[in-house]
Amino acid sequence: MLDINVKKTDIKEFFSQNVIYIVLAALVIIIAIWNPAFLSVRCLRDILVQSSTRAIIALGVSFALITGGTDLSAGRMVGFAAVLSSSMLQSATYARRFYPNMPDLPLWLPILLAVLAGIIFGLLNGLIVSRLNVPPFIATLGTMVIVYGVNSIYFDLPPNNSQPIGGLRRDFTNLGTGFIGPNGLYSIPYILIIAVVTALIVWVILNKTSLGKSIYAIGGNVNAATVSGINVAHTLLFVYAFAGALYGLAGVLEAARTGGATNNYGNMYELDAIAACVVGGVSITGGVGTVPGILAGVLIFSVINYGLTFIGMNPYWQLIIKGLIIVSAVAFDIRKYVAKK
Repeated sequence: MLDINVKKTDIKEFFSQNVIYIVLAALVIIIAIWNPAFLSVRCLRDILVQSSTRAIIALGVSFALITGGTDLSAGRMVGFAAVLSSSMLQSATYARRFYPNMPDLPLWLPILLAVLAGIIFGLLNGLIVSRLNVPPFIATLGTMVIVYGVNSIYFDLPPNNSQPIGGLRRDFTNLGTGFIGPNGLYSIPYILIIAVVTALIVWVILNKTSLGKSIYAIGGNVNAATVSGINVAHTLLFVYAFAGALYGLAGVLEAARTGGATNNYGNMYELDAIAACVVGGVSITGGVGTVPGILAGVLIFSVINYGLTFIGMNPYWQLIIKGLIIVSAVAFDIRKYVAKK
């Protein structure tokens, strides 16, 4: 009798710890049964490419969530980085250049400027949260509006006058559409490699550094973290600045992938990122979250978007299914939190 109870407990624990991966596998299996072509290499690569920028954004948002905060400015920072980088990387022969007389810049320079812009706005978030003690929700909401205003003013500068930015240089778009290896199904997209490297860096920071331990400690109990000697203000500054750098990188890659940008790029991306994090096991109460879980959360929503479209399902059903998954994940998280209490 004892052995049976132990086995039931083990099974329950297994499902509790791996529910995100079980849901992902179930989605893939269901869609594949409906249309076996979904398991093709081409479909898998398309899903991974579409997930790459969203994964980078979600990894950035996860830093704020793990500390017990949030970041609503992520999407608008992505949009500003996309506009800023693409405005400086247009072909010399393009008729409607943002900077008509600008010589071709080295590829790395506009990319660096876009990432630095994300860091600056991230530092603004960190200063408001850590120094002014404004709740992260309000602080990042304010920054979200500010960034959108700055982006719109920049986007409206003459001679562009709010026209979509296009005609991007081939070496720039190659970051989003190019690949390593022979031209074929088994080539590896650059954008996917960048996303994987970014995920590895985030994993190392969170799991192998004292800074990562401090981030989890602040999310677990900020008062206890302060008493234990952790500099909470400095840690939060890093959290939001590093997240801003990731948003800048994601904006650059999104512009390169789509071949252009407008000031509305990135709109609502932060909500998708927060949803992916929560579904991936990042606790809304702070102190809990893993990189593999976050990536799985991103993949779940990518599979829903791509897979249900692939089998011809009404796109409105995608919204219903996504909403049900988000609510279920949050309810599950709160239940675990109450159980611990």
